[in-house]
Amino acid sequence: MPKIIGGSLSEHREQTRNKLFAALTALMADRGFHAISLADIAAAAGIGRTAVYNHFPDKESLLLAFITHETEQWVASLERALAGVDDPVEKLRTYVRQHAQLKRVFHLAPGPDLRSVISAETGRRLREHAEPVEEILREILADGIASGAFAAQPVDTTVLLVNACLASRGVPDGGAGREAAIAATEAFVLRAVGVSSLG
Repeated sequence: MPKIIGGSLSEHREQTRNKLFAALTALMADRGFHAISLADIAAAAGIGRTAVYNHFPDKESLLLAFITHETEQWVASLERALAGVDDPVEKLRTYVRQHAQLKRVFHLAPGPDLRSVISAETGRRLREHAEPVEEILREILADGIASGAFAAQPVDTTVLLVNACLASRGVPDGGAGREAAIAATEAFVLRAVGVSSLG
């Protein structure tokens, strides 16, 4: 019987998943998703290859679980940051700033674009993970348009455009230019939705 990590089976499962997530992240950044196997991930995590199958049947299932976990964590963080913020302009500023905190290892990974090396079903399910984030932005935009803070515009199209802008890697992960890049991105998005004064 494999050794249990942590004080209970549920702790063991959570810690094992976290080790696998960390290994996936590191290997993705180093080689890209296309160039790694579930056995590579298990070895990097220090987990027996057969034990991994108790958690994930294949590497795409692991990828989905990781992205779902990261999205849930980020949505919770975004909702905390937005709590008590009433002004739509400040809400959108907060959204932009929180977006800069997102992990982007899958966008930065070497090799082919992730969407070109996963199955259509995994691609569809990855797309679903963005829906809670899009819904938050949709509500911010709708409130801003209703209050007159933002120009009248098609909300669904604007959600896609704003998120495409924020996913473009215009904000570096660190360094001296990070804050300036976040401020410039924030100003660009606010102007794009029709905020007349950025004060």
